[in-house]
Amino acid sequence: MVIEQIYTGCLAQGAYYIQSENEVAIIDPLREVEPYIAKAKAAGANIKYVFETHFHADFVSGHLDLSKQTGAPIIYGPTAQPGFTAYVAKDNEEFKLGKITIRVLHTPGHTMESACYLLMDENGNQKALFSGDTLFIGDVGRPDLAQKAAHLTQEELAGMLFDSLRNKVMPLNDDIIIYPAHGAGSACGKNMSKETTDTLGNQKKYNYALRANMTRDEFIKEVTNGLMPPPAYFPLNVKMNKEGYDSIDEVLSQGTRALSPEMFETVANETGAVVLDTRNPDVFGQEFIPNAINIGLDGSFAPWVGALITDIKQPLLIIADEGTEEEVVTRLARVGYDHALGYLKGGIKAWKAAGKDVDHIISVSAAELAKAGKEGVIIDVRKASEYASEHVIGAENIPLDFINDSMGHINKNKTAYVHCAGGYRSMIFNSIMRARGYNNLVNVTGGFTAIKDSGKFNVSPYVCPSTLL
Repeated sequence: MVIEQIYTGCLAQGAYYIQSENEVAIIDPLREVEPYIAKAKAAGANIKYVFETHFHADFVSGHLDLSKQTGAPIIYGPTAQPGFTAYVAKDNEEFKLGKITIRVLHTPGHTMESACYLLMDENGNQKALFSGDTLFIGDVGRPDLAQKAAHLTQEELAGMLFDSLRNKVMPLNDDIIIYPAHGAGSACGKNMSKETTDTLGNQKKYNYALRANMTRDEFIKEVTNGLMPPPAYFPLNVKMNKEGYDSIDEVLSQGTRALSPEMFETVANETGAVVLDTRNPDVFGQEFIPNAINIGLDGSFAPWVGALITDIKQPLLIIADEGTEEEVVTRLARVGYDHALGYLKGGIKAWKAAGKDVDHIISVSAAELAKAGKEGVIIDVRKASEYASEHVIGAENIPLDFINDSMGHINKNKTAYVHCAGGYRSMIFNSIMRARGYNNLVNVTGGFTAIKDSGKFNVSPYVCPSTLL
């Protein structure tokens, strides 16, 4: 028996490859499915099942393409109503895979159709639980995402999640391994560990939501406390996962078209495409196409695209480091942004060679910021929970997550020094605001880490970070 967690850091997402003899099951596959097919082929095996733990909100699953290319049925838990051919399993229904058995456990709460998959070996021993967004390492799934579809409040869904965990998950053997759908960094939970697997027994000791003496009311209160509005793309991803989408091959073909500077500019003008520059923030700041926005590929690229570009059908034109163009389009497609129209061939060098204008963003070090004194305001674009934990005294907190609500909080005519934790988010913030006509924002390289380490600023006393998203 083979169990392989295929973890994607950008999305903090775990897909699973399970093989017994020459049969394979894939759980919660990513949009690009060729790696799963190739892995099974190399092992001399066939993909027999595609299991989905629920209709995902934070990424577009590869279930449709994988099923189409392999003939494997797509399997959901009870109450799922997909808009395509799939098998909706009954609670406790079992599926044979080689010598092992996979049992469906209906665990509503995160969503109504949420299911966990219990793996048992050839002797019927419980070995692993693929817990989806029902149970994470250190946390449980947020209960507010399915309110509209379920016609329930987040408190009612949280109560259902409590029952699912107590009745279906916690009675399982303590030594089984929990394989969740996400880890730290995902917006599907608020207190997830950096670890991506653990035993159930260990989670009963350390996961706040599995405390043995916890009442239902206490669970509801703690699980719903600190929930922030989910990213705007979440319900749109649910819709794609539930109703269907274009083949990843078509999306890649369109998005990886090489465009000359002249054609790039023409397409931008004709379509109203957003120019998305995916280079390193420091490199971007030195020179970029006017009005381009920077979301670096080497950070949490896809989730930030989803959080900040609110229209999932927005046409996009790509600036990327040479050789990364297909990766950019693939990672956009993972969160449903299927309308990339091409990339700038030759990048900024070709753009400048064609005689076209470039812009730049001023950056200063922490030491230079200290010398600036009170010449401008300091804007901290980290999450509210990060700011509450520790911040520069007098800095204004305007989280990047809610930049679209921040227009009235910044004086266009006054210099503002913008920082995040390390520099990635502050450049995103600056690029978006500059495209909107805010030309007096200065980026602080190294972010709060560099500011604190400089010893030149008054910093608030450290408070242990809360579990706010």
